[in-house]
Amino acid sequence: MTLAQLVQLAITTSILLLVFSLGLGATIEEATSVLRRPSRLVPAVLAIFVVVPAFAALLAWAFNLPAPVEIAMLAMAVSPVPPILPGKQLKLGGRRDYVFGLLVAISLIAIVAVPAALQIVSWIFNRPVHISPFAVAKLIATSVLAPLLVGVIARMIVPSLADKVASIAARIGTVLLIMALLPILASALPAIWRLVGSGAVIAFVAVVAIAMAAGHVLGGADAGERTPLAIASAMRHPGMALAIARLNFPDENLAPAAVLLFVLLAAIATSIYGSKVARPG
Repeated sequence: MTLAQLVQLAITTSILLLVFSLGLGATIEEATSVLRRPSRLVPAVLAIFVVVPAFAALLAWAFNLPAPVEIAMLAMAVSPVPPILPGKQLKLGGRRDYVFGLLVAISLIAIVAVPAALQIVSWIFNRPVHISPFAVAKLIATSVLAPLLVGVIARMIVPSLADKVASIAARIGTVLLIMALLPILASALPAIWRLVGSGAVIAFVAVVAIAMAAGHVLGGADAGERTPLAIASAMRHPGMALAIARLNFPDENLAPAAVLLFVLLAAIATSIYGSKVARPG
């Protein structure tokens, strides 16, 4: 097994463990809470699937951005929340039922919304960009829904062990993820540095800022919902964005580095937002 394969295996395993650990702390009622309440679902869909992609498309249309920057920005803008996001949302005071319900609802809607958004992008920019609903469903199922559901079911079967197992799984998953990401970040730094002066930072920060503002406004008066939605709107799924980039633009070697730069900027921006606005939980 090559080093690249080991890193990929570590990332996959770490995400499974982290999402499984989150599932061990959730219930079926919490996981389906947003789906059962349109008053919660509609604002989330508007923020995540309408405002953010629309603003990213406007930036790409209005400015002559380098191809890798444009690809990463649009791919991230149409991708749903990352699977391990609930951990951050809960630490910043998010309501458990809303945090888990938002993850499940947005993940399910993404199966249809992501291919549809790419069709619109293809029409606007007159270039073929696509991903099949099956590919999105497979990624969502393996990285979010399956490990989360296993965790929820495990908690129902052995509730007395759920918290202990969740803690162990989360620690192992976190260590694995850090170990896997460090070599990726180190190898990508030269490419990321090349993108810094290309307008990527300004464009990505603008998208993240608008995303957080949209989630903050549409999240309503309850900080337990407003803060998680603002963070979810800004933090996108890099795995899906990379899949879109590889499928449609295989020759753009800087696109993965641009996606990583977007992730780093979004992580920093949402952490600052959380420290200033969120209600510690």
